[in-house]
Amino acid sequence: MSGASSVGSAQGAPWVAPVDASAREAIDAIGEELAMFDDWMDRYEYIIELGRNLPSFPPAWQDEAHRVPGCQSQVWLEAREENGVLFFAGASDATIVSGLVALLLRVYSGRTAQEIEETPPGFLHDLGLVKALSTNRGNGVEAMAQAIRARARS
Repeated sequence: MSGASSVGSAQGAPWVAPVDASAREAIDAIGEELAMFDDWMDRYEYIIELGRNLPSFPPAWQDEAHRVPGCQSQVWLEAREENGVLFFAGASDATIVSGLVALLLRVYSGRTAQEIEETPPGFLHDLGLVKALSTNRGNGVEAMAQAIRARARS
């Protein structure tokens, strides 16, 4: 699967189910999808659309306990483990950041802790995402990836 339909729901909202067989395949697919666009403005529109397709995040979770520190915008994450697999839900109050949440959850949600640990967030640089974002947004997306990886370690 590719495109804006690439965010699934694990047993209903708000959990993101994997649509790619592995984190590596998700990263490769994202790279191919971003490469279809000629410039970053088109890529931004694509990323924003991904965010619009995230499963609904419960308002009750939009609190300090779920907030990801280090993000310019408000970002909230929640995780649950099922049979050794971690599923994540996420949201942001900013449209572009919601899209970045969707990209990260596509890579990390529905994976084992080991696979998450074996998938460092360097792909964010490799895909040109961090460089294309403002410094604060770049730091924020890295903070989101670190929060996901920290949950996998706990």
